[in-house]
Amino acid sequence: MDRRNLLPIGQFSQASGLSVTALRHYDASGVLVPAFVDPVSGYRYFRRDQVRTAQSIRALRQLDIPVEEVGRLLGGGEEELVAALQAHLRAAERRLEVQRSMVHSLLSRLTEGAEMTHRVTVRQGAAERILVRGATLDNSGLDAFLRGAYEEMYGVAGRGPLTFTGPAFVRFHGVCDDENETLVEACLPFWEDGAQPTHLPEGMTVRELPETTLACTEVEGAAASFPQILGAYDSVADWITEHGFAFAGPVRMVYRRWTGTPDAPDNRLEIAWPIDEPADDQGLSDPDRRWSGTD
Repeated sequence: MDRRNLLPIGQFSQASGLSVTALRHYDASGVLVPAFVDPVSGYRYFRRDQVRTAQSIRALRQLDIPVEEVGRLLGGGEEELVAALQAHLRAAERRLEVQRSMVHSLLSRLTEGAEMTHRVTVRQGAAERILVRGATLDNSGLDAFLRGAYEEMYGVAGRGPLTFTGPAFVRFHGVCDDENETLVEACLPFWEDGAQPTHLPEGMTVRELPETTLACTEVEGAAASFPQILGAYDSVADWITEHGFAFAGPVRMVYRRWTGTPDAPDNRLEIAWPIDEPADDQGLSDPDRRWSGTD
């Protein structure tokens, strides 16, 4: 082998910006294999044209892309790498937007208080019969799931045809954001004395919801989109906690007015959380602490 085209690992480390330890690790993982290994000394040598590859590996790792994914991307060709980088950029921008929104929300809560931006009221929710489609997912799959679920449910409702008794809503059984997944249920309330749905697709059910008391707040326009809407959930949760109520079920996101386009100024959503009086043995049954129907 012509060693004039080879660089020993020390020089290759300087040229590529990767430490000798990192180069040995990438060799062991198969991401960047030396062109030649001396059978006697075990010393590694790399081709000069591998410097560009090593620099690309360094840049990809600085983007927190896992080593295994780096190897796959470099082996998949330039087109796949470009697409992956563009997707990574979009995800990074989304994370930045979430962080920016959370910082603004925290600053607002510290300087103004949550009650200044989200007025919480209490209303009585009637018993309802609902058409339900559920899935366990995180926020990245939420929009696509809801669009597909409601398209399917409205198709079923139209065959009845069902008489709707209120706006569509979503029930979240836990935290649904970029880091957590939970059971999410798309719900469509309909009149129980009218036509009933038949031949339900797999995964779609009919359920009865009892009458319940709801602590609510409304958001409009940009405030109704993720992640800004998280502040509304926090405000309702804070209100329930501060007023001594118990959380009595999954929180609801009610479509009071929806254009179909996120961030549209005409969008209006209601965050409605089922509540109940705390148990008497918790020492919170004083009549003076019961809700009065207002915030």
